[in-house]
Amino acid sequence: MTASHSDSLVVLFGATAGAYGAKLGSDERELILLVWQVVDLHSKKVGTLHKSLVKADNLDLSDQCREVSGLTPEGLGKAEPLDRVLQQFSQLVSSDLKVLGRSSYTLCSDGQLLIRQVLHPEASKKNYSLSDCFYSFYDLRKEFHTCYPSSAAVKDQTIKTMAEYLGLGTDEAEEDFGVWQVKTMVAIIFSMLSEDHAFTEPETVKYKYETGPCSKSETVDSETVIRARGLPWQSSDQDIARFFKGLNIAKGGVALCLNSQGRRNGEALVRFVNSEQRDLALERHKHHMGSRYIEVYKATGEEFLKIAGGTSNEVAQFLSKENQVIIRMRGLPFTATQEDVLGFLGPECPVTGGKEGLLFVKYPDGRPTGDAFVLFSCEEFAQNALKKHKEILGKRYIELFRSTAAEVQQVLNRYMSTPLIPTLPTPIIPVIPPPYTIATGSIRDCVRLRGLPYTAGIDDILEFMGDATGDIKPHGVHMVLNQQGRPSGDAFIQMKSADKAFMVAQKCHKKMMKDRYVEVFQCSGEEMNFVLMGGTLNRSGLSPPPCKLPCLSPPAYAAFQTAAVIPAEAAALYQPQALLPTTRTPQASAAAPPTVTYYPAQAAQLYMNYTAYYPSPPVSPTTVGYIAAPPGAVAAAATATHTPILPQPGALVRMQGLPYNTGMKEILSFFQGYQLQADSILMLYNFSGQPSGEALVTFPSLDLAKKAVAERNGQLLGSRCVQLFLV
Repeated sequence: MTASHSDSLVVLFGATAGAYGAKLGSDERELILLVWQVVDLHSKKVGTLHKSLVKADNLDLSDQCREVSGLTPEGLGKAEPLDRVLQQFSQLVSSDLKVLGRSSYTLCSDGQLLIRQVLHPEASKKNYSLSDCFYSFYDLRKEFHTCYPSSAAVKDQTIKTMAEYLGLGTDEAEEDFGVWQVKTMVAIIFSMLSEDHAFTEPETVKYKYETGPCSKSETVDSETVIRARGLPWQSSDQDIARFFKGLNIAKGGVALCLNSQGRRNGEALVRFVNSEQRDLALERHKHHMGSRYIEVYKATGEEFLKIAGGTSNEVAQFLSKENQVIIRMRGLPFTATQEDVLGFLGPECPVTGGKEGLLFVKYPDGRPTGDAFVLFSCEEFAQNALKKHKEILGKRYIELFRSTAAEVQQVLNRYMSTPLIPTLPTPIIPVIPPPYTIATGSIRDCVRLRGLPYTAGIDDILEFMGDATGDIKPHGVHMVLNQQGRPSGDAFIQMKSADKAFMVAQKCHKKMMKDRYVEVFQCSGEEMNFVLMGGTLNRSGLSPPPCKLPCLSPPAYAAFQTAAVIPAEAAALYQPQALLPTTRTPQASAAAPPTVTYYPAQAAQLYMNYTAYYPSPPVSPTTVGYIAAPPGAVAAAATATHTPILPQPGALVRMQGLPYNTGMKEILSFFQGYQLQADSILMLYNFSGQPSGEALVTFPSLDLAKKAVAERNGQLLGSRCVQLFLV
């Protein structure tokens, strides 16, 4: 039995089969020796000194252990295993307390390592349950420094230095290993008691990890945070807390890290209650979780808040209920309600607070993502819920897996803060003067250069083209930049005719530029714009962009505005209309000056406009978002008679869940009777150019689109249930 103000101490010393002293426990070696003795703090009497060998699973002793302890594998092979030794420890301590007439005790060890870095981790790995006495102990080094402030710093103390400070004349060589240490510790305690020192504030070990929210407004000390790397992706916060068993993690201090697609990346940030606990955690670098070793590094408070901190009141309220088990659900029908989810979980796994224990994840525009978080009050209810993994709700199977408070914050932060379209950097795009806007159409009078060295410039391209430079249209060389404003390795060149483009592609394909060979493809202006929107072009043909709304212009970024006044010789800012389908009139062509260069003062540089990824749970498929044209772009398209746009808002229907081999004929058959044409259908592809299982269908009217959604949503196409949504 223990108490906060115990009348007895149990002085405890131990050793492992590996490192000794300051590195005790850092090598994951097992305990092989325990020595202890009861000390009555009032009568200053002692009980019997006990020494017990412990049989380790691995009896291969390190050279240091053999030298210091004098123990052998043969002797340890006859000892009892750890669980039996711990039982004997409790029985013998209780017996000694009765002899001394005492009832309560607290452990006292030489520093933190034996309790925190050896006993708790080993018991956790072997699934032993330690008695309550191992969750509270006195650190003799700290108590000694408190009693004798002029002594060495706590981190520099050892049993020998403390004895020397007090002038105790004990000889280590006269006693067995472990016995001398305990006897000397007892002598030190008696000296401290003679100075009226009181043992009143023991060290504590948390029984379990406490979950909780973290606000971005909190201050997190960087000296308390570590990064754990190499975690199994299915690890929960409790698994990580178990890895650090014996150390005190701050409430809500485990934050699982997600990658850019929202999948767990095998890392976690862990916040401890103080820097001392953090330093002990760093000693567990390359300790094992199952069969995997985990790397442990220092991290910062800023990094922790970036992952775990939140600002949403809705999330804060959801996580305000303490000590809850959090389960994440994936794949919910977009029409699923709170009642549907509660009904799916059933009475055997009641949700904490009913509807208040559910949190649906939504996009910034309010659309459901198909994800939700659920709170359960105990492990039993959570386990019952996890048994429903991949069961059916509506016509979709649902995935369930453990989650954490930090992951809730991180996922909600990403969904609610990620813009549909990434912001481009400061405008660096010079503009082609109006007479030289990029032509479009089906005439294949352009070529695409792919695989350019990133240091390549216009002069390099002209040298690469050789004699064909005379066939380039005025201002017809266009370098392509990526979203970060860096060279993408691509360029487009407008030739004077399709024949000239064909000859260049044949002559220059796979020709070397500097130390790289460059691929050259013939293409049309329409295909060029298509690639700039994220599609792919090679000699096998054209693959659609990841997700492109039919007949919509690309976004009118601020980088493309024309309000700035720039001298004509420096060119104006690039017009968004340059990416719109345009028809060159004879008058415009005639307006071109007779003497021109092959490119503007600074070559026109185009950005590839890719859609943004939204986060999704571990091992889930990537979700591709839309490129949504701003109102200004749609208005500009509407005023251009040559550029068709969607018939009317809402007449567009999105199909999800299509078999990957679905074609136009299957979709037309699916919507038989709805007056659709083949050109009303746009199949969507992912970033790898593979079918995404989605399509966009344009209906003649909004009423007809609503009717199709009402009548055909949830119907089978092949063997798959197809979901329909108005866009």
